[in-house]
Amino acid sequence: MRRFILIAAVAALFVSPMSPAALASSDAEHPKEVEWHHSGPFGTFDRAAVQRGLQVYREVCSSCHGLKYIAFRNLLEIGLSEDQVKTIAAEYTVMDGPNDDGEMFEREGKLFDYMPAPFANEKEARASNNGSMPPDLSLMVKARKGGENYLYSLLTGYMEEPDGVTMAEGMAYNAYFHGHQIAMTPPIDDETVEYADGTKNSKEQIAHDVVSFLAWTAEPTLEARKRLGVKVILYLIVLTLVLYGVKRKVWAKLH
Repeated sequence: MRRFILIAAVAALFVSPMSPAALASSDAEHPKEVEWHHSGPFGTFDRAAVQRGLQVYREVCSSCHGLKYIAFRNLLEIGLSEDQVKTIAAEYTVMDGPNDDGEMFEREGKLFDYMPAPFANEKEARASNNGSMPPDLSLMVKARKGGENYLYSLLTGYMEEPDGVTMAEGMAYNAYFHGHQIAMTPPIDDETVEYADGTKNSKEQIAHDVVSFLAWTAEPTLEARKRLGVKVILYLIVLTLVLYGVKRKVWAKLH
């Protein structure tokens, strides 16, 4: 019994509301509430927004963050033509091989290739980012509590640190990040990208579009899942009505 109490007391030190870890995880502001085209049981991806988000990712995010679970061919699902996707893939260099001489070689990306990571390995990534490891963004919407709202808030939450706050070297202040100090410098601002379709390129619009794109990378099958769900519900409704009719017919003979 004493051993159990001792273990519980030690564990309480790690989960206590007054512990530094708990304080650091509770001081971030609550994410903004944003309306997303793909939310709700019947929501679908805004293809135009997702395509603009792809542009933001390629021009801003891809220098540090990868999309290891997304193949170039998957981009056909967001409304791009095969020629457009082939052009995008050809802009990347992919390591392939071995060839007939047993050597690895570089070539242009193809539709079946997955999007290459920006760094060859973790050590190179950390060396290029002051010791921080930029996470892969493929599943980031699913990996962070608050999902799209959190990522949108994070991207638009950079500001000057309040009086009395001492920032560590190389860190930026963000109201929505746990601890408020984040190694990633503000990645976007007004007019960071020039949209090909002429959409107003405000910081809020850019953040909304790239998060819409990352919502798609996290679950490309979202629309198919929702369609299947609707079909299942309709099937269950019809089945319930049929079974109710059978029940009434069977039991009617007993009354």
